[in-house]
Amino acid sequence: MNILGRTALLGLGAGLMLGLGAAAVSHDAAAQGWEPKKPVEFIIMAGIGGGADKMARLMQTIIAKNKLSSKPFTPINKPGGSGAESLVYLKEKTGDNHVIMVTLNSFYTTPLRQPDLGIDIMTFTPIGRMAEDTFLLWVHADSTIMNVNDFVKAVKAKGSDWVMAGTGKGQEDQLLTSFLNSGYGLDMKYVPYKGGGRVAKELAGKNADSTVNNPSEQLGFWEAGKTRPLAAFTAQRLEVFKDVPTFRELGKDYVYYMQRSVVGAPGMSKEAEAFYRGVFARVYATDEWQAYMAKKSLLGGFLTGAALKRYWTGERAVHETILRDIGEIK
Repeated sequence: MNILGRTALLGLGAGLMLGLGAAAVSHDAAAQGWEPKKPVEFIIMAGIGGGADKMARLMQTIIAKNKLSSKPFTPINKPGGSGAESLVYLKEKTGDNHVIMVTLNSFYTTPLRQPDLGIDIMTFTPIGRMAEDTFLLWVHADSTIMNVNDFVKAVKAKGSDWVMAGTGKGQEDQLLTSFLNSGYGLDMKYVPYKGGGRVAKELAGKNADSTVNNPSEQLGFWEAGKTRPLAAFTAQRLEVFKDVPTFRELGKDYVYYMQRSVVGAPGMSKEAEAFYRGVFARVYATDEWQAYMAKKSLLGGFLTGAALKRYWTGERAVHETILRDIGEIK
């Protein structure tokens, strides 16, 4: 089964915004003259220590360091219900210029899985896609599993007792686990936790047999020699993991990325929208953000406005197909 994220190509084209569009957006924000009147709630759709949390707190630091806002941005984790807590909270803040949110792909999957929430993602304000995160298949470094063939043999031997730790139900990690089960004839048990940081710790502590963590979540344990990457769910090998093959190289066309975007509450004023677009375009262009992207194997260019909404439309359609294929929705 093929998981296609077309985001890398979109990102390359959107990168041109840094030369032209970012400056225009910043100028637009300045021209409008709007600034926050109180601290900005920076909602995170995931738990503490995961990729989204680390990203949000880095952006908060960059904004403060570079004095991009007269008021602070305050990160607030609301991971409940696979991000449903955050989505509902932001919807309830319709018209509020002081609430923004960092998204994952649960931005698409949770409203599809839980239609009773009444969430229409197209009503949210498109501030900026900051990156696309990548995924690798990980095992503990003490394991004798050195490659995907070894992994498949080990999982088949252990059967449903094999534990794949992941974040939330029906989210990215479970989707990838389902594809691995289907593609290799496996029967792994998926165990959800709150946040990618917790998932990474479960593998490092040998409380799980494998994970499909993002590099930003697993990197510290890998550098400490506690975990081992086996293959990447990317179109090409990642610079940080040059010796790690892609699943595509191994004959399975599994390519999947996760958006790392910032959105605003529905009905945000145009002046506030312009301000936040300018702030995050400038964050994206900083040396700190670019270094973070390189170190954490993040891909993609900055997207905003209508281009970001078109991206949401395409990704939502892809995730709807995926969820139907694995029986999560009808």
